[in-house]
Amino acid sequence: MTETDLRHLPFMLMSDGDGQVFEHPHLRMAGSSGRKHRPPAAGELIPLPYGSDLHTLPGRRPVGIDPDTGIIETVRSFQGEPIFAVSAFLAPAHTVLLWSAFEKEKVAPVLPLYAYAAAGWKDEGFVAAGIRIDPDIRQDLDNFPTDGEEDEAARQRVRSNPDNRLIAHLARCCTVYRCPAARNLFLGRYEAPLPTSRGCNARCIGCISLQEGSSVPCTQDRIDFIPTPEEVAQVAVRHIETASEAVVSFGQGCEGEPLTNWKLLERSIAFIREKTDKGTINLNTNASDPKALEALFAAGLDSIRVSMNSARPELYEAYFRPVGYRFEDVVKSMEVAREYDRFVSVNYFVFPGVTDQRAEIEAMTSLMGRGKVSMIQWRNLNIDPDLYMECLEGSGTFSGGTAGGVRQAMGELQKRFPDLRYGYFNPSLRK
Repeated sequence: MTETDLRHLPFMLMSDGDGQVFEHPHLRMAGSSGRKHRPPAAGELIPLPYGSDLHTLPGRRPVGIDPDTGIIETVRSFQGEPIFAVSAFLAPAHTVLLWSAFEKEKVAPVLPLYAYAAAGWKDEGFVAAGIRIDPDIRQDLDNFPTDGEEDEAARQRVRSNPDNRLIAHLARCCTVYRCPAARNLFLGRYEAPLPTSRGCNARCIGCISLQEGSSVPCTQDRIDFIPTPEEVAQVAVRHIETASEAVVSFGQGCEGEPLTNWKLLERSIAFIREKTDKGTINLNTNASDPKALEALFAAGLDSIRVSMNSARPELYEAYFRPVGYRFEDVVKSMEVAREYDRFVSVNYFVFPGVTDQRAEIEAMTSLMGRGKVSMIQWRNLNIDPDLYMECLEGSGTFSGGTAGGVRQAMGELQKRFPDLRYGYFNPSLRK
């Protein structure tokens, strides 16, 4: 990038640590790809999407670029006061293309489980390194009412169904955590969540609902009971019968792995299909149990979304730390789904500097050839970037490698698989 180009970059952001965010008067914005800092490339920046947040990163100093020299600089103070790095947490339907550029202090807290996109200031507005990957507005902040309509609907549903614990749980997700999926449930539209499982057979470094014996702060609580099939079906059937192009999904952030309790899912799906043949029944899963999935497909499950951070077995297992299954079981589950002619999505945890490595692109190409994936949901890995890099490096099998950019990786996979769908949300497959 030339000096002229550097001068056209947005200004670097910094924070005073007390909620005030401001731009540096000279240094330009940088981003991070893995362990490397670099300037954003053409096409990697967008205006900060409505509904996004800016975060101060404690114990981390901002890194910017001197446009006169091209030198990458770490800034520890400004006008005699200490400053901290800033990142953007992008609104749903957006994929991060570069992480926030910072230098971590020797003593710094582990960051909560969010995605830390690079952000800057240009032309009187914030910008971020990202791309809108799905036009679906189902979780756009400005698509939600501001008068508390869904909260009142949630309270009314709880009063009308005092014995349904799942409704009460989802009402809390709606009114306390402001979960977009739970809010949409009580607004009677789009995709509804069906959490069912307290347990899990993976010990993910970045589990957003459970971190036992870890310094990683959880962003939400895991469900603390197991609903009955009747409770599940009561939620699902009403949603399917009232929402247009309805989707109901097992496997939420507020639970463990649904396949650890697959017989409950099997009975729940049977109850739902006894009542209606409409709507899409989906399972968000780690796909650890191919035989359980066979039973669920036979019961009427329409689609699965398989979560993975990498198509490379060694990186997958370093992050997921599976218990009682291996990466090959995940691939087998995807093959079973295609044998049943079911829709398969990959919930791909994007991490710039890893997802866009040549070795990862080749591994994903091989995986899609075996599993015949219909869709990739390019979702962000919510984790402290340093924690994730330490996790992969600690596996003993990861090397830096060349990372060509997430957009380039998206484009290359699309060329190899022209019919492959890209998105962020589970699609409706039935009317």
